Amino acid sequence: MTYHTTRRRLLGLTSTLALLGSLIAAGTASQASALPAASGGGNGGFVAGAPFWEALALEPRDAWSRLRDSFQWQDDRYNERVRHWIDHYRANPRNIIEITERARPWLAWITEQIESRGLPGEIALIPFVESSFDPQARSHRGAAGLWQFMPGTADALGLRRNGTYDGRLDVVSSTKAALDYIELQAEQWYDGDIELSLAAYNAGAGTVNRARNAALSRGERGDYWSLRLPRETMNYLPKLKAIAAIINDPDEYQVALPDIEDAPAFAKIPLTRSLDLTEAARLAGVSRDELAELNPGLINGSANPRHARVLLVPADREEAMISRLERPAAAPDPSGQPVGDDRYVVRSGDSLSVIASRHGLSVGEIRQHNGLNGDVIHAGQVLEMPQRSLAAR
Repeated sequence: MTYHTTRRRLLGLTSTLALLGSLIAAGTASQASALPAASGGGNGGFVAGAPFWEALALEPRDAWSRLRDSFQWQDDRYNERVRHWIDHYRANPRNIIEITERARPWLAWITEQIESRGLPGEIALIPFVESSFDPQARSHRGAAGLWQFMPGTADALGLRRNGTYDGRLDVVSSTKAALDYIELQAEQWYDGDIELSLAAYNAGAGTVNRARNAALSRGERGDYWSLRLPRETMNYLPKLKAIAAIINDPDEYQVALPDIEDAPAFAKIPLTRSLDLTEAARLAGVSRDELAELNPGLINGSANPRHARVLLVPADREEAMISRLERPAAAPDPSGQPVGDDRYVVRSGDSLSVIASRHGLSVGEIRQHNGLNGDVIHAGQVLEMPQRSLAAR
C-alpha cells in the first residue's frame, strides 16, 4: 500500500536529475574546450554548463521546506470548512508561532518517519491539533503525550506504562505507534483512505464506521467530507489542513515560522544499563533539564532498558555520550585517592552550588579540583568533576 502522488514522483525525479547534472557538469567542464562549436542558430547546440542543469540544482532545505515537499492535500485549502479554520488561525498568528516553536526538537525527525512510509506530510502536524506539540500534554479524558493516546489504545499498541516510564510521553515510541495505528486502520477498514483513518483516530473506528454506513445508505459517497460525526471530529481534518495550508505558504498568511534545521535535533543512544538523568546529563555535557525535555517518558528521572530502549540526547552530543558510556570504569585505588575525573560544560544559568548538588559534591571540592578562587563561572567553561574517593564511598 502506497500513498505517493504524481507530484511526489516528479519531485523525486527532479532530485535525481539534479544529482545526475552535477556529475555530468564535472565531466563536461574539462571537455568543453575540445568540443566543436555547435552548428545552426538559436539554442539548438549543446553548451557545457548550460542553465538547464542550474535550474535543476537543489536549494538548501530547512525542516519546513522538507515538510512542504511531502504535502499531498493542498487542493483542499479551498474547501469551505478548511477556509473557516484558516481564517481562525490567521486571526491568532501568535498562537501558531508558539506552537511551531515547540515543534523545534521533533519536526524534522517526525517528517523523516512520515516520508519513509510515503504518507501525506500533513500528518506530521497532527500533534499541532492534538497536543499543541507538547509531549507532556494531558487531557481531562486521560489522553497523554504528543499524539494524545488514551490508556487502552496505548496498551493495545504496546506503549508501556508503569511508575517509572510512560510510552505515551516518549516521542519516538508514540510517533511510531501513531503512524502504525493510522496505517493499520486505513488498511483494515477504509481501503487505504487516510482521511477516514484520521477521523477514526479522533473519534474511534466504531463511530466513523456507523457514520459511513449511514452516509452510504443516504446515497452519499461515504468519504470523510460526507459523514455526520461528533463536532470535534467534523473539525479535525479541516483544522489539520488549515494549519498545513498556512505552513505551505506562510508569507501569504503573514506568519513568521521559526527557523528549524532539516536534520533531526536529537540522536538516539541505545540503553544497555539503567541510567539516572543526572548522570546521563553529566556524560552528555548538557543540563539535566535539557535532557529531561528530550525524554519526557522518563517520569521518575531515570532510564531503565527494560522499559525505554533509547535515551535521546542533542544531536551534537551523540559522539561524546557514546564515548563516555563505553569508557571503562577507573580501577579503585586502595590508597583512597580519587578514582577518576569527568568533565562538565557549564550551561547558561548554572552556578557552582547547582553543579555541585547535581554531581553529589561540595562547592569546595569543585573549586579545589579546578583551581578556582571564587564562585564565578561562565557558560561554555569546562570543569573537571572529581569523583569521590573509594574510602569516602
